[in-house]
Amino acid sequence: MTTADVLELGRASFARQAWGDAYAQLSAQDRESPLAPDDLELLGKAAYLLGKDEESFGLGERGYHEWLRRGDEVSAARLAFWLGFGLMNRGETARAGGWLARARRLLDEGEHDCVEQGYLLVPVALQGLFQGDGAGAYASFDQVGKVGARFGDRDLITLSQLGRGQALTMLGKPGEAMALFDEAMVAVTAGEVSVMVVGIVYCAVIEACQEAFDLRRAQEWTAALSRWCLSQPDLVPYRGQCLVHRAEIMQLHGSWPDAMDEVLRARERLSRPPGQPAVGAALYQLAELHRLRGEFGPAEEAYRQASQWGRESQPGLAQLRLAQGQVDTAAAGVRRALDESPNGSARSRLLAAYVEIALVADDVLAARSAANELAEIAAGFDAPLLRAVATQAQGAVLLAEGDSRAALAALRKAWREWQELDAPYEAARARVLIGLTCRKLGDEDAARMELDAASWVFEHLGAATELARVEALSQTPSIRTAGGLTSREVQVLRLVASGKTNRAIAADLCLSEKTVARHVSNIFTKLALSSRAAATAYAYEHELV
Repeated sequence: MTTADVLELGRASFARQAWGDAYAQLSAQDRESPLAPDDLELLGKAAYLLGKDEESFGLGERGYHEWLRRGDEVSAARLAFWLGFGLMNRGETARAGGWLARARRLLDEGEHDCVEQGYLLVPVALQGLFQGDGAGAYASFDQVGKVGARFGDRDLITLSQLGRGQALTMLGKPGEAMALFDEAMVAVTAGEVSVMVVGIVYCAVIEACQEAFDLRRAQEWTAALSRWCLSQPDLVPYRGQCLVHRAEIMQLHGSWPDAMDEVLRARERLSRPPGQPAVGAALYQLAELHRLRGEFGPAEEAYRQASQWGRESQPGLAQLRLAQGQVDTAAAGVRRALDESPNGSARSRLLAAYVEIALVADDVLAARSAANELAEIAAGFDAPLLRAVATQAQGAVLLAEGDSRAALAALRKAWREWQELDAPYEAARARVLIGLTCRKLGDEDAARMELDAASWVFEHLGAATELARVEALSQTPSIRTAGGLTSREVQVLRLVASGKTNRAIAADLCLSEKTVARHVSNIFTKLALSSRAAATAYAYEHELV
């Protein structure tokens, strides 16, 4: 095969998004004879998409100097921009600024009127977003789009739509923002933009949808991102973020074991190569799953690691402290985060947690203030998820204020909204509050049925902390053995002792096989046992069979 044949194969592999083949073929050709700068750009992009960040950066530097040697200042400026942009996303602001300054100097000194002028406006616009200047960021991104339109550059136009949508979200205009996000995503899914921009837009839009509590869009675009990643098995960037987003949605829908699998895969992928900032999101999601399952030690460690990667640990850490009985610490943590949080959707998650913590602390006035602010934020969004959060907070505060009938109406509405969203954990939490409200109204039968229904859901999900709370509220304490087993664990132990498999136990108790396996594991841990035979012996010794 001739040198020209290998080069053409590499270009063809890049065009069909076979990044591993493109990298191998272009690298082989580069070893035989140094590539021209345009092919060096292809090789650098292939290296980046395979997770070879440092090699990609080195190839970009080579391309930059080769364009300069050939007297092509515009192409050199384009590469300098992408080098600076990549470093900026990695948090290396000083090096990023140096490369962006090089690009600006080349264009200004050469008085070049080109599309690259628009690309150099992108970091300026992003700076506005980082500083909370939504109006300034919108104006800058609008200028980016005008340059893109003048030169017919689809990538730049799409980045402009994405940035204007982010700015509008910051300005409290979610409806207009979502229209721009949808327009950007149409270009992405239609294959109109380059692979480098596709990944940026996917992840940013999904994150924006989640921040705006737009569950429908988040699910739709997450599924599209998953399909895009699966079509390119070699792809490394974006796959980790994709898995984190999937885990968040799975958690909401009650598929906690699957969510745990996804987030562990995300953590692994985002650690290769090391240094990817998105690992903080994966660690926070891992902490949330541990917290919900009552695994406090692993949860605390994961929150700590997430914080090290720049991910705010609140409100999850405050909710963990609340579950541990450290009410003052929980309140202080979430108040600090609220003091630093700007207005908008991101603040609503903190407010929802603060309502719950303030009520446990018997600070009803603070809870009422937070619930009212949460309701105001929800009123500005057409988002069923946020509406359910705000409605449930209002119901909880009404219950604490003694207006049980109004509380019951609000809580039943919240429960219906959670049901429509297919969010079993949140729906069960609403039923706990409904049960307590029925008890206040003197209807003990209804209260018991609501608490029993919530208990069944928590048992099925493996929500150990909430399950223990409901058992205490139901005023029917669990049977406890010397080993501290719950009533359900005693049931499982009895069936293990009778010789039944996990599958048979699951059928008897109407549980999933995974839930039974978790109970068996908990039994072994609590009783310091290592086998089903030892568990059987324990059951007989303690007269549980």
